[in-house]
Amino acid sequence: MIDHFLSGDLSDVEEAVRKAAAAEIMPRFRQLAADEVVQKSGPHDLVTTADRLAEEHLTAALTRLLPGSVVVGEEAVHADPAVYEAVTGDAPVWIVDPVDGTRQFVRGEEGFCTLVALAHRGELLASWTYAPALDTLATATRGGGARLDGTLLRAGNPGPDAVLDIATSHPDYTTDAQKHALLGLNAPGFEPRPCGSAGLEYLAVARGALDAVAFSWEAAWDHAAGLLLVTEAGGAHLTLDGEPFRIGGGNALPFTAARDAATARRVHEALRA
Repeated sequence: MIDHFLSGDLSDVEEAVRKAAAAEIMPRFRQLAADEVVQKSGPHDLVTTADRLAEEHLTAALTRLLPGSVVVGEEAVHADPAVYEAVTGDAPVWIVDPVDGTRQFVRGEEGFCTLVALAHRGELLASWTYAPALDTLATATRGGGARLDGTLLRAGNPGPDAVLDIATSHPDYTTDAQKHALLGLNAPGFEPRPCGSAGLEYLAVARGALDAVAFSWEAAWDHAAGLLLVTEAGGAHLTLDGEPFRIGGGNALPFTAARDAATARRVHEALRA
């Protein structure tokens, strides 16, 4: 079933993503009322009416396109953590972040996106990264490459002696041990900065506009789409124990995704220093 779906025309998925953003996200961009924004775990973890309604829209549309599939969305998991178990289950799973970069969205900035990835039994198969305020769409399919607005993406490499530009986790989302690991990037050869929307940071890596990311959390909706995008553009990812990141969880953190394998190793070594 899943192979047949992937071998077909995936433009219906793109259309579903665009329609959800057009119906539920963009009409609320720079138009949010105070009661449409709620804190979840803290001031940097926000949810809006747009997040909830866009996820509901996508859940209905995506499961209709692929009968028998299920959705693991950020807001559904917040309501019922058991939903997350489907990420590595037997059914094809759509992993959805309706508004990645909610803080930016709330502030009226354009740096947010909608993330959708299709996976099966923990393996990433396809992804869509849509920045509606910028009208930019990046897609990837396993073994089929990564594209930005239809143009093939190649991450390239920064060279062995280049100073690496790296987007890193916000300190609020790190344990003391993770903070210590990330401090390894405050060294010659690295220029770390706080990350914005994770999905757009992954896109920057896939485009070769950013050398790497170093993140300390493993929620699949933040990483699934971007990891496939980076991998299909020629990049690589490593967790703190030197293994590839697993979307099902249980990763040694922090982890890195980078433009190429050599850059991933450089970042990994700094994190373990």
